[in-house]
Amino acid sequence: METDQTLLDAARTMDKEALVKIFDLYSPALFKYALRLCSDPVAADHIVGDVFAKLLEQLSTGNGPTSNLRSYLYEMTYHRMIDEVRYSRRRAPLDVVDSLRGQAHPAFSSVEDQILFQQLGQALQNELTNDQRNVVVLRFLEDLSLRETAAVMGKTVDHVKVIQSRAIAALRRSLAYQGVRKSVPSLMVRNVSKAIGMGN
Repeated sequence: METDQTLLDAARTMDKEALVKIFDLYSPALFKYALRLCSDPVAADHIVGDVFAKLLEQLSTGNGPTSNLRSYLYEMTYHRMIDEVRYSRRRAPLDVVDSLRGQAHPAFSSVEDQILFQQLGQALQNELTNDQRNVVVLRFLEDLSLRETAAVMGKTVDHVKVIQSRAIAALRRSLAYQGVRKSVPSLMVRNVSKAIGMGN
């Protein structure tokens, strides 16, 4: 199987097969990321389309990424989402609860587990700043490293660590306030990828 760097090197020569492979490899994950932030499948599809159109434009002029294609594509998606929010002048929430309504997750079989899951989703939506939401999504749902998350958001690794720490603390406070026993928030935060990632 070709490596990310091999595909990128071929794409920089405008190799059609490499470009198709890059799209097939990354478009589903980028769509899922955009959908988590905007909760609108049509908007998410347009954003991903714009990201790949911009990538092609940059590669055709000899610009664009020379390494770490995945991080670069997430960064473009993140900035395209910010542009969309500014343009539409509306907030782009992480509508976790709405997007999961009516869906069952196999990790939550009991009523108590389902309630905890809903409380975590509401806390993600209501208790976090936009930066905190983005860090949680990128780190725990998209499984990006601290370094990749920092690159996507245009922040230092140390700043991302601070944002992540504050997000986890806010989630713990919110769940504790809702009467969830103290051990559960840590467990839920550690397993947020399984809990909310839905089907990875």
